[in-house]
Amino acid sequence: MGRVSWLHIPPRCGFSLLNLPFGIISTAQLEHPHPAVAIGGHALDLEVFAHNNGFSALPSIQPSLAAFSQPTLNYFAALGRPLHRKVRNYLRDILADDTCHPHVLKLNIALQEQALIPLSDVQTHLPLHIGDYTDFYAGKNHAYNVGVLFRGPSHALQPNYTHLPVGYHGRASSVVVSGTPIRRPCGQILNDPTAETKIPTLAPSRRLDIELELGAFVCKTNAIGERIPIEEADDYLFGVVLLNDWSARDVQAWEYIPLGPFNAKNFGTTISPWVVLADALESYKCEGLVNETDLLPYLQQAETHNVYDISLEVDLTTSSGTTTTITRTNSRNLLFSFPQMLAHHSITGCPLQVGDLLGSGTISGSDPGTLGSMLEQCANGTSTIKLNGGEERTFLQDGDIVTMRGWAGGDEDGLVGFGECTGRIQPAIVP
Repeated sequence: MGRVSWLHIPPRCGFSLLNLPFGIISTAQLEHPHPAVAIGGHALDLEVFAHNNGFSALPSIQPSLAAFSQPTLNYFAALGRPLHRKVRNYLRDILADDTCHPHVLKLNIALQEQALIPLSDVQTHLPLHIGDYTDFYAGKNHAYNVGVLFRGPSHALQPNYTHLPVGYHGRASSVVVSGTPIRRPCGQILNDPTAETKIPTLAPSRRLDIELELGAFVCKTNAIGERIPIEEADDYLFGVVLLNDWSARDVQAWEYIPLGPFNAKNFGTTISPWVVLADALESYKCEGLVNETDLLPYLQQAETHNVYDISLEVDLTTSSGTTTTITRTNSRNLLFSFPQMLAHHSITGCPLQVGDLLGSGTISGSDPGTLGSMLEQCANGTSTIKLNGGEERTFLQDGDIVTMRGWAGGDEDGLVGFGECTGRIQPAIVP
């Protein structure tokens, strides 16, 4: 059995001592956004903790204590993975029952009262300032399923698919933190896609969908013109969040040829508020989907356990209050890893910056009940998704709430969880 905390952590809580994810909060006491870590049902306010000499026993962080009074985690992320590791390990020790420094917090009731705040009493914010957002398409099962719907099984995957991590440039300005409402978008759609003469109309999307993904934040820069070698790419990964890349499928169907999605994707992307550090996920690496293609050397990763074993599920709550779990799957269903995405992204010399966000692509399994989009579940509107209480869906309706959850590990006292990634659909503003 691993170390236990002196602070009560409920069973099956994803914010265990093995985790300590970092986020940005505001509180009644400190109304400006600032860093914290989640532990059990509490947030440890790192600005308060640092101000009260909480890091006094960690000399290596002393020159960088300003990181814990910043409005985003970019400053902390830029300190690099070795220092992330030291800070996380130090905080794990401080919160452990057998801590080497009980005077810092375990026996310091006054600091506990100031720095340990119930999660119900904090407001979460976007954890990092996101300069750029790139969404990849590494969920092979999803790519195949969608390809079958539109091109048939013999042409489901494009010839390049297994050779490189396909991606497109997303919209960073519309990435929002969990709990932010999502406005149904308007756009050009076809009332009759089968008509010989195709005339679009401007209307609210009728095929609003979800995409279940992981997101990874970058913590290190490369200069323009320089690539990130695959063997060094792990050093560029700060941590991981859940990501829902909301999609307007009818807008996408009309606009995506020849340059890919644009307005169909730029209206909203939701991420969970707590960043699970890469080190916290190291023990949960596993093999992803088998790629039988001989990759070019710059994408060849020596480590075969290069994706994460994270259990994922999606709940849909209707306006009637009825909740149905519509997806249960696992993030091992990826063909390419985040290091491979970084290596490919930078092979041209494209510079990545601290805070850049990478989306994994929609994660679907190969069995019913494991599909990461409603497009797959309803077979592009040809069938319905059965919900509890007798309701049905093809795509999302106004008032629907989508909640994504994820966790690694099987020990109920040692889960590494992400919290929730949730959003409620608001009616469109019709032009």
